[in-house]
Amino acid sequence: MPTESPLMTLGTPAADFSLPSTTGATVALSDFAAQPVLVVAFICNHCPYVRHIESQLGRVLADYQDRGVAAVGISANDVDGYPDDDVPHLAEQAERAGFEFPYLYDETQDVARSYGAVCTPDLFVFDADRRLAYRGEFDSSRPSSGAAATGESLRSALDQVLAGQPVPPPHRPSVGCSIKWRPPA
Repeated sequence: MPTESPLMTLGTPAADFSLPSTTGATVALSDFAAQPVLVVAFICNHCPYVRHIESQLGRVLADYQDRGVAAVGISANDVDGYPDDDVPHLAEQAERAGFEFPYLYDETQDVARSYGAVCTPDLFVFDADRRLAYRGEFDSSRPSSGAAATGESLRSALDQVLAGQPVPPPHRPSVGCSIKWRPPA
């Protein structure tokens, strides 16, 4: 059963993070201070909703790099229950999908919780002050829809934020697989 991301108050500050990437480097929120826009994408390798958009997500974010949009992918899934989401598989996904952005692993799941992430994909766009400007879908396509992923919703949001304008409603929620939380200890 697909999960939808909840609405979130626009203007909410980006939660801090410092996480290991699939390349072994540690990446922090502060590493993106110079870019006017930051996309934080909670994604994973096994989810069919992410698989449906992954190549186009890589393309869209690469298209916007020269315009000052930085991006980071974060997987927070429990790898004991979902071994296809471990770091080696995330690295394979990044290669397959053409991700040019850092892909991080949130082993403690604390970062996902601090963002209120609930599904994969779950997309957050922050402005230069690192205030939430958009949380919503990549586009209206879904794995079983027969429609190709275009990134239309994300592109529109990025264009608005880069122009210094608010992203007009409605912000349609992301839809995907629920984040796979570790069982309580």
